[in-house]
Amino acid sequence: MKEALIVQAKRTPIGRQNGVFKTKTVEELTAPLLYELSRCVPGTIDEVILAHTIGPGGNLARLSLLQGGLSPNIPGLTLDRQCGGGLEAIRLSAALIKSGSGTCYLAGGSESTSTSSYKKRARFSPDEIGDPDMGLAAEYVAQKYGITRAKQDEYARISYTRTYEALQNGSLKEEIFPLFGIDCDEALTRKPPSERLFSRAAPSFLHDGTVTAANCAGISDGSCVTVVMEGERAKELNMYRGLKILGTASIGVHPHFPGEAPIKAIRKLLDEQNLTVHDIDLFEINEAFSSKVVACARELHIPLERLNVRGGAIALGHPYGASGAMLATRLFYEGQKRDARYAIASAGIAGGLGLSILFEVIK
Repeated sequence: MKEALIVQAKRTPIGRQNGVFKTKTVEELTAPLLYELSRCVPGTIDEVILAHTIGPGGNLARLSLLQGGLSPNIPGLTLDRQCGGGLEAIRLSAALIKSGSGTCYLAGGSESTSTSSYKKRARFSPDEIGDPDMGLAAEYVAQKYGITRAKQDEYARISYTRTYEALQNGSLKEEIFPLFGIDCDEALTRKPPSERLFSRAAPSFLHDGTVTAANCAGISDGSCVTVVMEGERAKELNMYRGLKILGTASIGVHPHFPGEAPIKAIRKLLDEQNLTVHDIDLFEINEAFSSKVVACARELHIPLERLNVRGGAIALGHPYGASGAMLATRLFYEGQKRDARYAIASAGIAGGLGLSILFEVIK
């Protein structure tokens, strides 16, 4: 079986919805990043595979690679697995490499919530089953697993602290490809929430709910792309380092509880790979909502010191199509700095889906 590795990864700064990137279309956010990463790859790029969620429709991958000045001989594929799409693009690229279909893919995702022409989200589930918004679904998970507001706020404080520490020590800079003169995530140009804000934040989705603006991610704009390469080609190019993709797992759960999907996706992946949680050195679980991350950590017994070690979407923001690839990008850089062998990225996805990827750190 051929090996597939992430050998390079970069993301744009993340902008708030209607913030610093409010006039930039999704292809304008993506094209410079594709161009930059294409320069890292001597020889053929077999395809660009990008996730995208909320419009404007069409084949974003093809449009963006052409706008970025890449060869018109490179095909592009755009997929939609909502906020797991960036991970799915990496997963598909690895499968194509392992099948012998190609040796190098640019894979990730992008989102411009600010310029999307769609003001209402797509349907995730038929009416007879129920189709809750993700915030309401986060409340359902909190209720099902007994995750109090205090626990959600506590985790959010940890995430903010870790993110701002990463900003101060320069860890975030290595991930970021500056764009339009911006080299820092917009949310991090302001102070983190105060204790007063946490205590006074009103429930966002239920009158007596536990999910607030302080303990969940904001809607955002941004792009993230990885280079996924076949192992022998990476060795020939002296690029054999990063994250080897060992296995993946995709599952479905009830559409009311997408936040619990990483629990089942991670369990399935570990069972298939004959590993346990204790074997995994780093976990990245998308921080759309604190309730989801707390439930996953509790049910899987993941130590907090191995989980989202540099914070995540609660502080940075959640550019849907890009967020999954951002998890892998974080692991790409953190794995090189730590005494780590195995890492997992996982996302709970709108409509009741879960996706996980197991990586081996290669140095």
